[in-house]
Amino acid sequence: MKDWLVRGGLRRRLLFMNLLSIAAGAIALLTITIIFAPGLHDRLMIAWLGPHWTDAADANMVEMERATNEIFTLAMLQALTISSGAAMIVAVVVSVVISRQIVQPIEHLLQTTHRIATGHYSERVPLLGDHELKRLASQFNLMAAALERAEQRRIALIGDVAHELRTPLATIAGYIEGMLDGVVEPDEATWALVLDEVYRLRRLTNDLQDLSRLESHHIGLHLEPIEPIHLIEAALARLRPQFTTKGIALSVQVSPHLPPVWADRHRILQVLVNLLGNALQYTPTGGQVIINADTNGNAVRFCIQDTGIGIAAEHLPHLFERFYRVDPSRTRATGGTGIGLTICKALVELHSGQIGAASDGPGQGSTFWFTLPCCMI
Repeated sequence: MKDWLVRGGLRRRLLFMNLLSIAAGAIALLTITIIFAPGLHDRLMIAWLGPHWTDAADANMVEMERATNEIFTLAMLQALTISSGAAMIVAVVVSVVISRQIVQPIEHLLQTTHRIATGHYSERVPLLGDHELKRLASQFNLMAAALERAEQRRIALIGDVAHELRTPLATIAGYIEGMLDGVVEPDEATWALVLDEVYRLRRLTNDLQDLSRLESHHIGLHLEPIEPIHLIEAALARLRPQFTTKGIALSVQVSPHLPPVWADRHRILQVLVNLLGNALQYTPTGGQVIINADTNGNAVRFCIQDTGIGIAAEHLPHLFERFYRVDPSRTRATGGTGIGLTICKALVELHSGQIGAASDGPGQGSTFWFTLPCCMI
């Protein structure tokens, strides 16, 4: 019996449980009727004829009353048996229909789960059944959509990494082949170009390693209370000469009496340097970059605002994605590795902060901001 139920699946088990419940109810009904019906019948007869009717009745009437009781009991049992059988037949039909309605969405879910497990991430479950089953199917579809997006990002990442590695490797191979063939002179300038491509590969691999560790949360933070102005001053100390050389005005606007923030000094400095480096790179000579910090609820909000080339609205939601580039025609020599903003986002979120960007459009400059939780001491 157990093997039969297991092989039949959920539908057979539901049907068996329904039939078992119906049979138990029918047996209970027959048992209770057999036990209590004769006594109830006698009491009703006495109440109708009176308590002393047997004294006035002759033997024939008493015998007739006994025979009537037996016939009544037999007829009642037969009627109950027939009605119970009919009820079980109806219950079986209803149970089959109901179990099919319950099991069919689950079978769809199982089939779709199997297909997704084999790599068909576009599969979705139809919203069938009762409210709870529809909710289950809806949540499953959300999970499947998330898996599909993750798979698309994985495929895109593999392609992006291959593309990013191909360009410097092709450059290095071209120079070395040229030197071996005697076409390119192996002088210091040539070796400097080759070394520059090697450094580019190193930066890419280091960034990829950092991003992998950040997204898998395999990186530790040394949190401490830090004054926001100290973080800004440390970042400016690294980049101020480059701003001066390019002729870009750099100003700081920090609200007085800002509370300290909980942060890893090295990691947040990395975020500030990256955002300031982007502002430096995409702001033309004669432009301006403003750094400000102010309270924002229980956090401190850092802003880097520039008068650079700006960003179109359709690009803003994708700026922090891996290898996303506003202008695909830019080379990595001028556009970085393409994952700096992704690393910034991961670092800020690891600090329980938020990060974002805004721009009024091309030529209107842009603003990058992030928040860090305050340290209430």
